[in-house]
Amino acid sequence: MTASLPAAARLAWWGTAWLRGHVVPDLVVDAVVGDDATHVVAALDQLGLGGDEAAESLVIGLGRLRAEGSTALGAAFPVEGDPVGLGGPRAFNDAALDAGEAVVAVGTGIGLVPVRVGAAITWVAHRAERRQLPDVGEADRGLRAALLATADTLADLDVARWRPEVADRLMNLRHRDPVTAPDGVPARCVELAARGLQAMEIVDLALEDDGGAVSASEIEARRAALTPLARAGRRALVAACSPEVWPPS
Repeated sequence: MTASLPAAARLAWWGTAWLRGHVVPDLVVDAVVGDDATHVVAALDQLGLGGDEAAESLVIGLGRLRAEGSTALGAAFPVEGDPVGLGGPRAFNDAALDAGEAVVAVGTGIGLVPVRVGAAITWVAHRAERRQLPDVGEADRGLRAALLATADTLADLDVARWRPEVADRLMNLRHRDPVTAPDGVPARCVELAARGLQAMEIVDLALEDDGGAVSASEIEARRAALTPLARAGRRALVAACSPEVWPPS
C-alpha cells in the first residue's frame, strides 16, 4: 500500500518533473488528479498570462507557467501560526491557510491554491513572493528529534492506555507506507516525505478522540506534546516537495 500525498505535494513533484522533461503530460495528469475527478487551473489571465476561459486544463496551465519562466513547483503546508512554505503577500497566504496547502511556481512570482468542490479541484492563481524554506537536512533532523521527544512525552502520558494504535505506530516507526515519486525527485526527499506524512498521521490519530483523556489538563498535555511533531512533519513535507532546497542529484 502506498501513502496518499496531499494535492500540493503531487502537483509539486509531478509538475516539476514535467517542467524538467522527466515525464510526459499524460503521466502528470494521472498522478496529480489521483482519485479526484478533475483538476483545472483558473485565474491565470488575471495575472497577465493570457487565457480565454475561466479555467484551463492542468497541462495548459502548467504550460503557461513554463512560458513565464517557471523551472519547478514547490509546495507549502501552512497552518495558523506556522506559515511554512509561504512568503506572502497576505492574499496568497490567507488563501493558502484556508486550504492548508499551496504550490509556488519557482521563478515566476505565482502561487496556486487548491479549491476543492466535491471530487474536483480548481487551482486558483495568486501573486506569490519569495519564500524562505527549511533545507532537507534541517527538516530531517527536526523531524527525528520531534519524533523522539513526542514518543517520550506520550509514554509519560500513558499513550498505550488511551490510544494503543498510536503507541504501536511509535514503536514501529520503520514500518511506513511508501510514496510514489516521479524521476528527478531525490531519494532522500522521497523518504523524508514518507516520514513527514507518517508523523502527521500519528498526530491526527492521537487527536482523534479526546474522550480518552481523563481530565482537561491531560487533554492539553497531549496536544502540547503533539504540536511540535505536527510542525516538524509539515516542515519535512515542505522541504521534500520544494525543489529549491533539494540536494544535488
